[in-house]
Amino acid sequence: MERTWRWFGRKDPITLDMLRQIGVEGIVTALHDVPLGQVWTQQQIHDLKTYIESHGMRWSVVESLPVTETIKYGGPDRDEQISIYCESLRHLAAEGIHTICYNFMPVLDWARTDLLHLNPNGSSNLYFSIPEFAYFDIDLLKREGAEEDWRNFKALGPDGKPNGRDILKEVAELRKQMTPEKDHALVENIVIKTQGFVSGNFKEGDEHPLGLFRELLKKYEGIGREQLRANMKYFLDAIMPVCDECDMYMCVHPDDPPFQILGLPRIITCADDIQWLLSTIPDKHNGLTFCAGSLSAGAQNNLTEMAHRFASRTSFVHLRSCHVFPNGDFTEASHLGGRADLVALTKIFEQEEQQRKAGKALLSSPNAQVLPMRVDHGMTMLGDEKRGYNAGYSFLGRMFAMGQVQGIIATVDKELGIKYEQPGFFD
Repeated sequence: MERTWRWFGRKDPITLDMLRQIGVEGIVTALHDVPLGQVWTQQQIHDLKTYIESHGMRWSVVESLPVTETIKYGGPDRDEQISIYCESLRHLAAEGIHTICYNFMPVLDWARTDLLHLNPNGSSNLYFSIPEFAYFDIDLLKREGAEEDWRNFKALGPDGKPNGRDILKEVAELRKQMTPEKDHALVENIVIKTQGFVSGNFKEGDEHPLGLFRELLKKYEGIGREQLRANMKYFLDAIMPVCDECDMYMCVHPDDPPFQILGLPRIITCADDIQWLLSTIPDKHNGLTFCAGSLSAGAQNNLTEMAHRFASRTSFVHLRSCHVFPNGDFTEASHLGGRADLVALTKIFEQEEQQRKAGKALLSSPNAQVLPMRVDHGMTMLGDEKRGYNAGYSFLGRMFAMGQVQGIIATVDKELGIKYEQPGFFD
């Protein structure tokens, strides 16, 4: 697999020179300065691609070309936005970029309640507390129906079975401990500092983000699971002709966390959901980002079985892992621990890549033979927290994870008889 890294553009404090030194081959990025819903011009794409290539790497994956909310909820300008999306796809193809990671999560791309949760070794990781998120929903967001939703919520333990947790009772206890400062921090963690909501919606200087957040939620009133599925199918049906024409591989990112929150439907959470997506749009250009982290946060998911089942339709791999606690809360785990067996997953996807290169797989096009992989979230460690990195996207923590995963890949490659190459070194 190609070793890639999510990079947030020229303003990212992590430079391309740094990435080249740690063995990164491909860059995963986007035109972060282009406002949501506008065309990505070929010149803009060309300029960033040339900049990346001048540092000895290639632009491997777009993560992401955002699907605007109006496409997800089926707003009046949906067709206009889909047309803009298709134009951007053509421009990317013209510059030789053919893999698009996107998501179809309403309002929030991903959610955590604590961005610096302390680990036993003194580092920190992202963490999702069910009662803290429920408190945010009920007490801070004051969403209509929130209390009833959390009363009926079934938290799953590591065995994938409901653990009988009384979320409302825990929220009542938590309420006694919260302060205005803690409330503010929780809103920052859920709404501002995580990448999804702030991108193109909340602007610095707005009076308060929760007002805009409520307005976005209103757009989804009356939209359940089946309607969101229908809206996703409408979007994919509309763009597939362009994907076929330009050989563009759309790979959806699973929902994170992989269960319903905020009264919004989640439709890419488990094997059945993924099978629905791939069967409904059987085109080879409709595929999956196999995010082991997002999927392992759902105790219902057996990742090794899912990798075997969906490897042939996977265009991008996120290698990370989550640990699910007995109460159903979860945290990012070590890349050698947690629920995801990254050694087994690496072997599955390395074998799939070899099948593609041999012309024996569905995705054997020259644009799909190489399977990009990134380590995704990593620990915050050794001062990462002081350097202004995006939440979950530390440098030293991800470099440590990259070292672990490179060791896994080298070992698996030796077992499979594949020559392992480390760029930047003499053999």
